[in-house]
Amino acid sequence: MISRTSIYTSSKWNIPFVRRNIRHCQGHVSKSRMVCVAESGTQFFEAAKLTVDRYVKNGMVVGLGSGAASGIAIQHLGKRLKDGSLRDIVGIPSSTFSATEAAKAGVPLNNYEDGIQIDFAFNDADVMEEGSLMAVIGRRKLEGGESFVEEKMIAASADKFAFIVAEEQYTKKIYGSIPVVINCGNWLLTAEEIDDLFLGDAEVWRRPAFGNADPLGGDFPLVTTDGHHVLDVIFTSPILDLGKVAESIKNVAGVVDHGIIHDLPCFAVIASKNQVKLVDKTSVNS
Repeated sequence: MISRTSIYTSSKWNIPFVRRNIRHCQGHVSKSRMVCVAESGTQFFEAAKLTVDRYVKNGMVVGLGSGAASGIAIQHLGKRLKDGSLRDIVGIPSSTFSATEAAKAGVPLNNYEDGIQIDFAFNDADVMEEGSLMAVIGRRKLEGGESFVEEKMIAASADKFAFIVAEEQYTKKIYGSIPVVINCGNWLLTAEEIDDLFLGDAEVWRRPAFGNADPLGGDFPLVTTDGHHVLDVIFTSPILDLGKVAESIKNVAGVVDHGIIHDLPCFAVIASKNQVKLVDKTSVNS
């Protein structure tokens, strides 16, 4: 258990790193087969601001997400700390990106560990299914050998969790990449089993660290700091049952985790040009 009063700048993340602008999706050479996260953060400003202003209270431990919307929320959180309208906040970064943004914004950090009590967490979703609030994360380019697994652990540890998404990311039809973290040993057997599960509906590509992609991961396949590969299971038509896909992938030998969040109480803060909409599972089902 991490002491809630232990506040320090995390040494786990390479905080001095100045992030690059990510302009391309990973996992497939055909851009039409992938769905990218929104590149412009301006549409997220009001949604990110509302997320912090409404849900973050003094003394909270806050899980910090990754992506354009989360970056804006982290910046606004730092602004609130600097002007004194919030105090005694501890941030738990989920990635190099969120650690870097928090350090620049002046948000005190602590590392994630099993058993830590997180009062509230927020994160971007690459896409969210309208009605069910199931979401896909992990399509973004991963920095420094990280994976999206810690993002899922932080979300699951939070008492309250929010996704910040653009209106076009909140959709009834989800297709494109479902990222899957797998063990390196016998990775090809794992990939082939996943390919057999969705034969005709999806293609399975091993994600490269950089350079051109191909089904085997190119010349430089991505290896995370935990020694895992990342597959992109790329659905070329809308997924009929995202929860079933999640369970099917989870049961494949060699799979560590996948980018579907389907069994977690959460709510969505949806950004559009004219308004911000809040949706939770209660309002969806009512």
